[in-house]
Amino acid sequence: MASRETAADLDRKFGAVGAGRVVEGNGGLPKVAVTAANATGEMYLLGAEVTSWKPEGSEEVLFLSALSKWAPGSAIRGGVPICFPWFGNNAENPKAPAHGFVRAKAWQLESIQKKGDDVTVSMFTTSDSDTKKLWPADFRLVQRATFGHELLMELEMTNTGASPLRFEAALHTYFRVGDISQVRIRGLDGLHYLDKTEGNREKTQRGELTIAAETDSVYLDTPHTAELIDGALRRRIEVSKENSLATVVWNPWTAKAKAMSDLGDDEWKRMACIETCNVGKHAVDLPPGQKHAMKSRIQVIRD
Repeated sequence: MASRETAADLDRKFGAVGAGRVVEGNGGLPKVAVTAANATGEMYLLGAEVTSWKPEGSEEVLFLSALSKWAPGSAIRGGVPICFPWFGNNAENPKAPAHGFVRAKAWQLESIQKKGDDVTVSMFTTSDSDTKKLWPADFRLVQRATFGHELLMELEMTNTGASPLRFEAALHTYFRVGDISQVRIRGLDGLHYLDKTEGNREKTQRGELTIAAETDSVYLDTPHTAELIDGALRRRIEVSKENSLATVVWNPWTAKAKAMSDLGDDEWKRMACIETCNVGKHAVDLPPGQKHAMKSRIQVIRD
């Protein structure tokens, strides 16, 4: 399988000068190092996870923990983990991994393509005997990440089985910020959300969102664009999306960060998550043979 090939093997097969090369990353894990005309980036085969995106003229956009484990079977802390086929804990199986199983799974590299000034990296994973121990469905999941002036991620799910299925999915994007106390999030005013820090109590957002305590909120019925305003780094980050009806905003704050072995005690001050997703009542019902593509588009605007 491609996931067991070395970085050198994969680079001979897929690498493209001036677009992307497959190299050994942290922990010796294979990654695609992208060099587009107006951006650089990185995407690991572990979890098909985008871990870096630096558009021309901007600092790094994504947060990555200095304590991430970088090991097969362990999710990378930061970047854009993919949550699938459930979000959070599995209510039917408390021993199942949180946020599903694909973020800690080795994916297969499908292609590295240059499209004008942009570079698109495509990776995929499918159901197998191990996934069926946790979720019985047959599926093929593709993550396409296009690196350029914008970062476009497309998570495409295909039901390859004979039965309908229902799944949750999230692009759990960690944004690097200068100081969480100077962050404001626009685009959620007036929306209903479930506050997971208070047992999923339903609330209504009033005005801009600021983060001053542990935050874990699922905003409902949100096809809207969200905007992260970073006062310390003097930039705005726009997150627009397609085929996504939920948005999650998350920051672990002090106590939870200290309890996490792969996050530094003070790293919560330099991160904010805005997640493009379909979770809870917005889980996707997919008939046999059908596809569903959820997209997240990120753009940096300098102030």
